[in-house]
Amino acid sequence: MTNQLLSGKSALVTGGARRIGRGIALALAEAGADVVLTYLKSHAEAAQTAKEIESLGCRALAVECDVRSETSVRQAIAATIGKFGCLDLVVNNAAVFENAPLESLTLDQWDAVFETNARGPFLVAREALPHLRAVQGRIVNIGSLGGIHAWSGHAHYCASKAALHSLTQAMAKAFAPQVSVNCVAPGWIELDDRPADEASRFAAKTPMGRNGTAEDIAQAVLFFATGPHFVTGQVLAVDGGLGL
Repeated sequence: MTNQLLSGKSALVTGGARRIGRGIALALAEAGADVVLTYLKSHAEAAQTAKEIESLGCRALAVECDVRSETSVRQAIAATIGKFGCLDLVVNNAAVFENAPLESLTLDQWDAVFETNARGPFLVAREALPHLRAVQGRIVNIGSLGGIHAWSGHAHYCASKAALHSLTQAMAKAFAPQVSVNCVAPGWIELDDRPADEASRFAAKTPMGRNGTAEDIAQAVLFFATGPHFVTGQVLAVDGGLGL
């Protein structure tokens, strides 16, 4: 069990119903935080994750939220404050990923990825900011190794994550000194819905000899959530050395 370093704190995790977001939400709860997790379509998974958070002795709330929508984001922040009375930590995890050849990429594909991966974190951070400033809070954005080292088959995704990395640094300057803002950039993460042959290929290329896990990302988020508030504007690659 993680030390209760976040006892009495409240956190919002976008896209927290499943995959990496679920791992982050559960790790925050293990550290003592009450957690609001947002979802778009994964209602059943969100309810299950909320139930697991409550089993750890923390309060939980699953809120349907489209991070592309200003109105929806405002409602999610209002629901968080209504439930917990304050907001100490925001984790901008909700994202979309897509394979597409750059030469045939459509404008709709480009916009759809940027709407979630770049505009979403901006909207959530902006709406949460007054509450975070009131408690010397923190924001952790979930970027990607693809935002550091571009992948030709995922140009729009990589560009959106590079934008989020830059936005992290802009937020860190704009929101200081009350709010620290950092970014975790995962490499290849082992997930149930990813092909085994692809996972093996990436593990073989990774100096640490394995792929990352949702727990690896969650622990990096916990560092930014519980470490020195003085650390801000950082983009931390959690990739086992894959990007070297």
